[in-house]
Amino acid sequence: MLKAREELLVLLRRGARGEAQRQGPRVRELILELERTSPVDLVAPGALELLEGVWELRWSSSSQPYLQAVPWLENLQILAPSRGRALNLLRPPGQLAGLGGIAVEASIQLESSPGDNSSTPQQRVQVRFQRGGWRGPLLGTTRLQLQREVQQSFPAWLDITVLTEELRLCRGNAGTIFALLRRPDLAVADFFDNQ
Repeated sequence: MLKAREELLVLLRRGARGEAQRQGPRVRELILELERTSPVDLVAPGALELLEGVWELRWSSSSQPYLQAVPWLENLQILAPSRGRALNLLRPPGQLAGLGGIAVEASIQLESSPGDNSSTPQQRVQVRFQRGGWRGPLLGTTRLQLQREVQQSFPAWLDITVLTEELRLCRGNAGTIFALLRRPDLAVADFFDNQ
C-alpha cells in the first residue's frame, strides 16, 4: 500500500500539470490498488478535517477538457465541508492566477448513512451546484465576477475513495476517476468571500 501510494505521488508530481495523463494505465492501476487496500471512511474521526483544503487535479480518466489536468491551467477544487461549500476553479497558473478564472460554486454535504450499521465506509459527498461563470479578483472587499445561477437537473455526488494529507482520490457520479494533490500554498479562506 505504501509503495503504491509513493509511486502514484511520484507520477502525479513529475513534470508539468497533465504529465501523469501519459502514464494513464499505470496511474489507474495504482488508484485501483489504493482504493482496494486503503479506503477512507469520511465519518472516521478527523476525516472531514483532512478533506478540507485546496486540491489540484493532476490526473483524470475523463475525456472532457475541463475535467483534465493540462499544463496551461490550474484545475482546482476547494472543499470546505465545515462550511458546506465547494468551488471548482479553472485559472491560469502563476502570476496570471490573480486575473481569475471559470468557477462553479456548490454546496456539499456528507451523505447520510443508511443506518444499517454496515461495515461499508461512508465515502459519498452530495453536491448541489449553485452558480457558475467568471470569477475575478477582489477589489477592496468586492469580487469582480460575472456568474449566473445553475439549474441542476440531476443528482450529483463525489465518492472520496482515498484520502491522505497529500493525496485525494475520488469518483464522480458520471464514473470519472480523479487524482488530486493538496495545495498547501493556498488557503480555503482565500476562495470564499465571507459568505
